Amino acid sequence: MIKVLLADDQHLVRGALAALLALEDDIEVVGQVGRGDEVVPQVTTLHPDVVLMDVEMPGIDGLAAAAAVRATAPHTQILVVTTFGRTGYLRRAMEAGALGFVVKDAPAEALADAIRRVARGERVVDPTLAAATLAGGASPLTGRERDVLVAARDGATVADIAGRLFLSEGTVRNYLSAVIAKTNTRNRMEALRVAEDAGWL
Repeated sequence: MIKVLLADDQHLVRGALAALLALEDDIEVVGQVGRGDEVVPQVTTLHPDVVLMDVEMPGIDGLAAAAAVRATAPHTQILVVTTFGRTGYLRRAMEAGALGFVVKDAPAEALADAIRRVARGERVVDPTLAAATLAGGASPLTGRERDVLVAARDGATVADIAGRLFLSEGTVRNYLSAVIAKTNTRNRMEALRVAEDAGWL
């Protein structure tokens, strides 16, 4: 029996996934969480074989949670299941230690098969997305540029961002200018949209 932990912030999605997987003879859903920061405590308590991990969750995102699972429970495998088939997300998921990456509109049989394969230690990635990721290259943003852009998401001022990240306002402006140049955009909101669409954030 393959023990699965579901990590998704949408109750309906978690319920639907649990119902679908309950139809499989060899898969058992042993727990469900709705926040990224709840994943590791549940993994250490329930010892699942596979975590089905959404990307966008409150607390910490699924990619950070995946890295935390790999560090604390290396025998638990991670299968990222997301609405967003973005190349940057795939690259970051693999770097975080996920073995699989599938989109939520995949057929139910494909998801169950992906769980079985990941539980065996096999890598499972949508081939079209894998090809696009290889063609697209890595994110051009540095870690600090990414932090500044994420802090700008809610329309924060330069002063707000500087305060949150303990940087000077001049340094924040420099990072934002670099991000705008690298994304070939006119302002930070356009840069944010480009970076989000590419999965760099």
